Amino acid sequence: MTDQDSAAIPALVFDEEHTAVLVGGSASARRFMVGSASIVIGQAGMVIIAEASDSPVGGGVWSAEELRLIGPAPAPVMERLMGSPWGADESSLPIHVAVRLEGEDLYLGTATVSQASTSDGVLTDCKLHFEAPLSRQLLNRVRPPLPAVDLPGLEWLGHVNGDRAAALEQFITGWYPDADPSERPATGSPSCLPGGLRHLYRLAKQRPCALGTQNRVLPESELHTDHLGEMLVFGVENQGGFFWSLLWTLDGPEADPTVWFREFDEEPIAEQEPLSGFLIQFSLFEASMSADYRALPRRLTATQVAQLTETLHLVPLRPFWPWAPTHFYVAPGLVVYVSSEDGEEFEAWAGASHRSALAPLADLPVDWIRFDG
Repeated sequence: MTDQDSAAIPALVFDEEHTAVLVGGSASARRFMVGSASIVIGQAGMVIIAEASDSPVGGGVWSAEELRLIGPAPAPVMERLMGSPWGADESSLPIHVAVRLEGEDLYLGTATVSQASTSDGVLTDCKLHFEAPLSRQLLNRVRPPLPAVDLPGLEWLGHVNGDRAAALEQFITGWYPDADPSERPATGSPSCLPGGLRHLYRLAKQRPCALGTQNRVLPESELHTDHLGEMLVFGVENQGGFFWSLLWTLDGPEADPTVWFREFDEEPIAEQEPLSGFLIQFSLFEASMSADYRALPRRLTATQVAQLTETLHLVPLRPFWPWAPTHFYVAPGLVVYVSSEDGEEFEAWAGASHRSALAPLADLPVDWIRFDG
């Protein structure tokens, strides 16, 4: 099948005859189920027939570029997708994808494995990248747009430069589901930590993700002073490249202390917002980075940034992160950060609590690396 043929096929109805041809004949074909997806493996290739769903836990067509399989997967499927350690590597054979829709299977083209995860030697999930992205029209057929839902609101935004503790709590409780409703947050802490950190720890009791997933605020039991014994280290980068700390004295830190950003071999740099504002910024950054639904553009110009953020609300805080000053823009269920090292080229990242929150960005004149809307 040529590239030209592949480009012409994606709206065709797919049937057993097509499957037999693509896997090299029906006589030796083997069939398996991975989650809700039907998989046929033969000597010439693999065919994946997924359901028209995009559930984060059930798999399916995730975006115009990506299909997700959620396992566990049987060993022959794992070996075909990831390569066999026992002998001939068949993982280079073509992977064909179709979607079952209203009793018919629509062919979407070929895909390659972009990421796979295992647990105890079993394939648990796999992301496949379409070699030719799906058109918006076809995407809307095989991954029907999700209906709008009650998205996390923006009530917290009105407290950012007033009651910052209320702003932090309203954002975190609105964005993250309650992981353990039976676990009641502690009403107080005897520690001499500043109130902002104590408040975050109380929120994280029921919502552990509030401490971060990309970078993280250390659990209270892991707080420590730096090698000079002068700073209380409370936040770390995911690869250990830098950390955040507070100046520590015998009486503890101030009520709303300065947050110091530091690479291990460099002088510390003060974040522009004190701890109360920093924790809001940290929470916004982590929410966008860890969101199930994301939109990542390539480098943007100032004009493109203005277009991207035109309908969004600027969070009224001074820039976050000394390396590349970062501003945050929000809408219900959506957090977008925009940063720049030189003020000419900009990096942006959008994270959404629900796919529908990304819909307003779909028609922007932006070159997306990834777009889950």
